[in-house]
Amino acid sequence: MADIKDRGYVNPEVLVSTDWVAEHLKDQNIRIIESNEDQLLYSSGHIPGAVHVDWTTDLNDQIRRDYLDRKGFQSLMSRIGVIPDTTVIFYGDKNNWWACYAFWVFQLFGHKNAKIMDGGRIKWINENREMTREVPGYPQTKYNAQERDDKKIRAFRNQVLKHIEKKLPLVDVRSNDEYTGKRLHMPEYPNEGALRGGHIPGAKNIPWAKAVNPDDGTFKTAEELRDIYEKENKLKPDDNIIAYCRIGERSSHTWFVLTNLLGHKNVRNYDGSWTEWGNLVGVPIEK
Repeated sequence: MADIKDRGYVNPEVLVSTDWVAEHLKDQNIRIIESNEDQLLYSSGHIPGAVHVDWTTDLNDQIRRDYLDRKGFQSLMSRIGVIPDTTVIFYGDKNNWWACYAFWVFQLFGHKNAKIMDGGRIKWINENREMTREVPGYPQTKYNAQERDDKKIRAFRNQVLKHIEKKLPLVDVRSNDEYTGKRLHMPEYPNEGALRGGHIPGAKNIPWAKAVNPDDGTFKTAEELRDIYEKENKLKPDDNIIAYCRIGERSSHTWFVLTNLLGHKNVRNYDGSWTEWGNLVGVPIEK
């Protein structure tokens, strides 16, 4: 696989290699963050110095279905020893689903110094790199965040309805069985999550996994990604695009690809996704 800088990405600086991370483990201006679907993985072993950000308890409000607010984000960043100038490096399981999800949430609060470790947790492990169970402790900081900005990169159900009316592009990144309504959840998972199966009218089905190399979980080259999204599915860099999945984590991966690797200017993640849309009264679906 070519070096990250040689793959043709619009913003290659948003990705770092496992080699780069190994060289910067003790860099005081770097904070490595592991974020997984499986919350038990971190305690079983992680990159030395990495902190754990749990998507269920750290990123989501515990009462409402929403993300943490400005106060909560400031508290999280202070707890993991981050200041606005700190570069945070995300990695995790599932080829970086949840790493991209955490990256996306951090962008809601304007933390621009953020990158993804290409290939994620499994690539680090497969290269027999050092792992530890030691939980690091960092001095608490005082982090001042902007108010959460949902306008630019997040979509809500009423906006999706208007999107349908205008026949603007929607990308359903789930598996084909979920898209067609055969399943209500991902393959090899319990079949739950919504009352109805199918997809939002007009949505194209571009499964998130098409963007990664199956052998090591790294992102495909820009040319390969353009073939998938732009040539095969006719998405244009200046299109107004909304991506969705079941709860927003797989679609944040696609949002990352379209926005940061291909340079699409106007992509939003509908995190309500199918668990909301498939349960809404009175909204249209297709099978």
